[in-house]
Amino acid sequence: MLTTESRHLAFPGLADMTYLNTAAEGIPPLAVGQAIEQYFRDKQLGMDGRDLHFNEWNAARELVGRMFGLSADEIGICSCSSEAYNLAAMALRLQPGDEVIINDLDFPAGATPWLQGDCPATVRLWQSRQWALHLEDLASLLGPRTRLVTTSLVSFYNGFLLPLQELIELVRQHSSALVAVDVTQALGRVPLNLTGVDLIISSTHKWILSTHGGGLVGIPASRADDWVVPAGGWFNQPDAFGPDRFERVVNSPGAPGFAVGMPNFMAVYALRAALEYLDGVGVVEIDHAARPLVEACHEGLAALPVDPLTPSDPASLAGILAFRHPKADQLQTHLRANGVHVMCQAGRLRVALHGYNTQADVEKFLSTLRDALTQVG
Repeated sequence: MLTTESRHLAFPGLADMTYLNTAAEGIPPLAVGQAIEQYFRDKQLGMDGRDLHFNEWNAARELVGRMFGLSADEIGICSCSSEAYNLAAMALRLQPGDEVIINDLDFPAGATPWLQGDCPATVRLWQSRQWALHLEDLASLLGPRTRLVTTSLVSFYNGFLLPLQELIELVRQHSSALVAVDVTQALGRVPLNLTGVDLIISSTHKWILSTHGGGLVGIPASRADDWVVPAGGWFNQPDAFGPDRFERVVNSPGAPGFAVGMPNFMAVYALRAALEYLDGVGVVEIDHAARPLVEACHEGLAALPVDPLTPSDPASLAGILAFRHPKADQLQTHLRANGVHVMCQAGRLRVALHGYNTQADVEKFLSTLRDALTQVG
């Protein structure tokens, strides 16, 4: 990322494997490990380390804001994307008759809060066709009762890249609904235009190459009052220790209200280091380097006896490709035995290509897969 020399310096562990599983776990650059060591040194200062911790907190929010197209004040950091979605469900205070639109290419974190038995809203499912989401199908689901449309920008399942700005325009035409977008499978891998999104959520341990323990939340200031999380805590309150603290609670509106307690500062240190690394490389440059690899891998898979799950339209490609095979588990075993790392789940194999991948990785994967297909018959 993006030369042989810089790749070896930042990711020495990749020298001995073909890693194509960033959609599950990103490989952090060495700078992230150094940041965690710095956290430990700062933590040893006790309370004197708090100022250093909050310096990292503020710097991380600034970097996240830059990637989201927001200010630092419009950014919150919680523990994971699942926590962010559950807090969002609390903030909406849905009522009977409200409708929430989810889709069948989305990750469970973005769909399951609305499917809980105590959720009073009606859930409407935007179903994919030929492994893509079509906006004309969404249009028929929108109406005056739609409170929320929630979706991933890039599907974890097959890598489908949603035409986000067209979606936002459609939602605004047919409803007054809020739009929530999970960018976990896009952030750090593809350039983003999140203009018009009302709630942005991301994990931290995948394409941005940080650690577990972080959930990124972005809410434009103009939408802050739509997302006031009614959760107990202290960090989410403007004055948690005021004289009337046992008489009433005032929760911070917008993204800051999604951080209800003491931040996970170790994850914040790692996050800052990872984002500074990506900022130094450049997401546009990463996309330019990785996109030809995705296209070459997509073309190679099309020539093999597998069932593709990723649409062929180049405009809908991001960093993930997926396909099915009746002997997927055996294929993964053969790939892993030859140093090729991909995801296998319920008959589906998923390949993820980041900026630290190379043409040699693609060739190794395709040739090893061909051998595996020959062996399993």
